[in-house]
Formats: sequence, structure tokens, C-alpha cells
Amino acid sequence: MATINHFEELEIWKMSRILCTEVYNIITKTELKNDYKLKEQINGSSGSVMDNIAEGFERNGNKEFRQFLSISKASCGETQSQLYRVLDRNYIDKEKFDELKELTIQLRKKIGSFIKYLNNNEYKGHKFR
Repeated sequence: MATINHFEELEIWKMSRILCTEVYNIITKTELKNDYKLKEQINGSSGSVMDNIAEGFERNGNKEFRQFLSISKASCGETQSQLYRVLDRNYIDKEKFDELKELTIQLRKKIGSFIKYLNNNEYKGHKFR
């Protein structure tokens, strides 16, 4: 695996940023903006996906990184669940829902694969040098 020096280089972080941006666009361009509780929940969970990847990376240790990746993966699942409510309340159409659902599925798979990679890697992180 190539050396990654910044969390912004991680494909999973880039994908999570796209998810977060898509969610924000839905919030600002639909009536979801008036559904305060759901708006805040989905905005928070989608942001948590990318933020936990970044925070875990910056901890400079594999064990902590894996823990934060696990939280990120769970937040991605939470976002997917909230997308069902967004669909059921007619804030988005089925096509947009399917697109974002697929993005959350692919993102969770990639985060899970990255966790597995870190589990099988003997490198413990920069702070343990």
C-alpha cells in the first residue's frame, strides 16, 4: 500500500465527503430544511462519517484508527437508515435515494475492507516509532 500522509488522500474520506455534500444539497434544496430533527440527524451522521475517518487518521495509531473507522462505518449505516425516512417523507425521489443508498453501501464496504487491512497489518502507527 502506498504511503498516505494526509487523510484527504484516502478514497474513503473522499467518498464520505461526496456523501456529506449530497446530503447537504438535499437539506438546502428541499423541504427537508423545515424538518428540523431529521435534517439535524442526517447532517450530523453524514458529517460523522468523514470526520471520524479524519480524526482516526490523525491519532497516528492503527488501533485508534480502526476504532474511529468503526464509528465512521456505523455512521454511514445510520445515514442510510435516515435516507429511508427522507424518501418516505417525499423529500427525495426513488432515483436519488437509490444513488445515495448505493454510495453508502459501497462506502461501508470500503471502510470495512480498510479495517480488515489494518487488522492484518503489523504496522502500529507513527506514534509507536
